[in-house]
This record gives sequence, C-alpha cells and structure tokens, in this order.
Amino acid sequence: MRTINSLEEIADDYDAVFCDVWGVIHNGRDVFPNAAAALQLFRALGKRVVLVTNVPKPRGPIPGQLDRLGFPRDAWDAIVTSGDAIRAELAARAPGPMCKIGPAHDAPLWEGLGLRQSGLAEANFVAISGLNRDDETPEVYSDILRQARERDLDLLCANPDIVVRVGERLIWCAGALARDYEQLGGRTVMAGKPYPPIYHLARKELIALGLQADARVLCIGDGIGTDVKGAAAQGLDCLFVASGMHGEGLWSDGALDCAKVATALAAEGVHATYVMSELR
Repeated sequence: MRTINSLEEIADDYDAVFCDVWGVIHNGRDVFPNAAAALQLFRALGKRVVLVTNVPKPRGPIPGQLDRLGFPRDAWDAIVTSGDAIRAELAARAPGPMCKIGPAHDAPLWEGLGLRQSGLAEANFVAISGLNRDDETPEVYSDILRQARERDLDLLCANPDIVVRVGERLIWCAGALARDYEQLGGRTVMAGKPYPPIYHLARKELIALGLQADARVLCIGDGIGTDVKGAAAQGLDCLFVASGMHGEGLWSDGALDCAKVATALAAEGVHATYVMSELR
C-alpha cells in the first residue's frame, strides 16, 4: 500500500475512476472542496469519472442533489447507484407482494416495478432501502427479521452500507439489517458495492463514454467492506480514503496513521493499492 498526496500523482496510470460519493466527495451536508478539485483536474487530463454510490435510489434525482450541495458538474461524467443495480432483482419478483422497509423519500426506488406491498404475513419477500427513521437502530427490526426467517423469505437490500456519516453523526443503513438477517441464516440479495452488478453497470457507462472494455480503472472509496472489498473482487486497484465514515479514527496527531489503516484493512482481509487521508 502506497501513501499518496494527490490523485494527480497516479493519474497517468488510469483511464477512469469509479469514485464513491458519501464520505469521499461530501458528508451529506457539505462538499469536500479538495475532492471536487481532484476530480475536476482528473477530467481535465482527459480521464473519465463515474460516481458509484450505494444510495438506494435510481440515479435520476442524484445530480440535482449534488447541485444543491454545491458539487460541480464538471467533476463527474456519469452516476451509477445501488438503487439502479437492485431494480432488476426487484422487477423479477413482481408483482410480489413485498414487505417494504424504508423511508418515504426512497419512493423512487419502487416506482414503475409493478410491485404490490403487503404485511409480512402475506409477503413473498422482504425489500429494504433503509431504516424507516434516521434515529432508529437495527435492534428495532429484530422481531421482523426473525419472523421473516421463520417464513424462509429472501431479503432484498438496496444499500449494502452498514452505516453512513451525516455531518458528525453515524446513521444506520439497510446493510445493517441484511447483516443481521444473514446471521440468522436468512438469504439476502444485494447488488450495490461490493457486489458485481453495480460494477457491471459502471463498466457500461465507461463504454457509453467512449472507453474500451479493458480501460484502466481505479476505485476510490472510504468503505473497507464495500469500496475496497468490491475493487478487489473486480481485480481493480483501489485508493482508500481513510476518513469519511472513519472520521479521524485512522489518524494520529492529526495525520494519517498507516499502521492503523493496515490493521483496519487486515481485519476485513483486504488490501488497498493506495491510501490518503482525504481525496485531493
């Protein structure tokens, strides 16, 4: 693992990046200016940037959300979401019925799929985009998961992330419930990072942008179990951003602590090609 000071240092080695969104380019409230500038420069060098995010929605509303945060349009070429990737799995199970878990603002995920919602007792499967409220914990859903397991239902998870950092808060994501369901012996279906479907969609975007199928791709992300693990499974190099969801937990005295990073990566059985404290 090589510590680098800027994306520009290694830009000549790659044709494109698959860049994580939450935790790398913003924290849900504020854009990280250095990350925006790094991706703008990368594109100015003739490279391509595909934003690859585990947000449980189709990509449609994402550009507007980035605009409102102040993230520049010239810092990216295309967007792929976990919501995009899971919709094929959801559509294949239409008309259901499904037992849905998730907040109202994730409504675009379910639109146009012909799925009928029901209570757990009548459902053919469980689908989750997130916890119903940001202040809830996974324990709130323990009874629902146990009952679903007793019925041997599949659980389709639209966001494999366990937690996300919003400002200074950590909020539980759908992946935490998928993790708990697997621990009960239940079957889960996921398509976002680190699973292959979202990378297949990202590759299609690169081809649509004029790159060849064998384009040299660098993955950038702050999630060890999602970004780093997913890159490894795809045989792609990875730049690990040791902040984001980790805050300054992998730093010492205000600087990146490579020993802490190595320990965190080893705990997940993965390896990063490069590391930096923040994308710049």
